[in-house]
Amino acid sequence: MLMLGHKGIAYRRVELHTGLHPLSVRIRGFAGNRTPIRTVDGRTHTSLAMLDRAGTVPALRFAGQRIQTNREIARFLDRERPEPPLFPPDREQRQEVENAERWGDEVLQMTARRLGLAAAAHGLDALHRRGNDGRLGALLAPGEAMRVFAARTAGLPFRANRDSERELLGVLPGMLDRIDAWVNAGVLDGTTLNAADFVIAPSLALLTYRNDVRPEIEARAAGALVDRVLPEPAP
Repeated sequence: MLMLGHKGIAYRRVELHTGLHPLSVRIRGFAGNRTPIRTVDGRTHTSLAMLDRAGTVPALRFAGQRIQTNREIARFLDRERPEPPLFPPDREQRQEVENAERWGDEVLQMTARRLGLAAAAHGLDALHRRGNDGRLGALLAPGEAMRVFAARTAGLPFRANRDSERELLGVLPGMLDRIDAWVNAGVLDGTTLNAADFVIAPSLALLTYRNDVRPEIEARAAGALVDRVLPEPAP
């Protein structure tokens, strides 16, 4: 959605139910993945592999074509609508942006999702505005009753393994340091936003739903990036 907005392309958003989205995209004519595309701690878990093979989001239907995954959509949009670009023209600069984009898609995104679910498993008070609203809208479900149910279900692995959340929180500062370094180097949050900005900012936005890490993000260059791309909505 951010990339479509960057290109000035009008679109219609189709919201799918969390957990059922792989089946939903297949019904809409999108293909699954022959091999899993996501990992957790360097491994492909059975349940995650099943979801990847069934189908994945984001999924874009454009002029009769169907495109899936953040990185494929970015390149498709640059081919279809070159201006404004999602990647810098300089070869070395593009490589830096692609490296940040890949890391944001493969590493940061999964960490943010897992930490979001872990926070919800502690109860809605662990979430900013109880997850009712925020940079990404309502978290997990539009209503609190469904959100409690979704949080309890999705958070089962974290209640069974408390060390997992502590380990993720332990590596998060280093991840934020990496983002800050990219901002300071002009790879992210430059004069013109790029594909890496649009991949990394949503994961930062998700992390700001956690009351315990929100202040640290807001105090960093990473916080300025997420404020620029996904400003906090008014209460």
